[in-house]
Amino acid sequence: MPRYRVTVEYDGGPFAGWQRQDNGPSIQGSLEEAIFKLSAERVGVTGAGRTDAGVHARGQVAHFDLVKEFSGDKVRDALNAHLRPAPIAILEAAVAAPDFHARFSAIGRHYEYRILCRRAPPALDRGHVWHVSRALDADAMQQAAQCFAGQHDFTTFRSSECQAKSPVKTIDRFDVSRQGDEIVLYTRARSFLHHQVRSMTGTLKLVGEGKWRPSDVARALEARDRTRCGTVAPPDGLTLLRVDYP
Repeated sequence: MPRYRVTVEYDGGPFAGWQRQDNGPSIQGSLEEAIFKLSAERVGVTGAGRTDAGVHARGQVAHFDLVKEFSGDKVRDALNAHLRPAPIAILEAAVAAPDFHARFSAIGRHYEYRILCRRAPPALDRGHVWHVSRALDADAMQQAAQCFAGQHDFTTFRSSECQAKSPVKTIDRFDVSRQGDEIVLYTRARSFLHHQVRSMTGTLKLVGEGKWRPSDVARALEARDRTRCGTVAPPDGLTLLRVDYP
């Protein structure tokens, strides 16, 4: 029974998240329906990350097993045909090693968060940026973001609904830069807690506004107390860029 690996791009706006659920359409459910139309087989699709409602992806990775054998090109093209008009695209598809696992084999996940800083609301990028109608200090945010680098207990920055066994995570990199009217936050880690990136982003926005100092972020992290977190950033500006494997 071949195992297939696919790289998926999607606009998370119309979906209730990656994971199949009863309260709305999901990316996982849409993929499973497309696979059924291709193969007449009901299978489960496993993703590298369970992105929340409204979160986007340029390089989500997933796997599934089929009895029937297809070429990677056939899987890619057929699934894209069956997925229309949903804003989901299979960028790559290939037969994977039998022990490949989209989630547990991953060694790195890369996320980007975009904040649009201008008075006028977004037109072309609506739903893909967090619109903030005032200037933010990107340098102060960059300084504060370094508090997150390394291994820490991120209890302050995890969702109360997070199911991870441990709040300890290692952030390999967290950078903040200004790109025109946008503040772009980039972070990389092996894995993240539920709402961790959005929680860190919302806290860094307070620094950009001058309401918090970088030292306040360090103290909030050390407190290991969810009530010390800043506002959780909306999902719109968050994109899963890439997943790394050995």
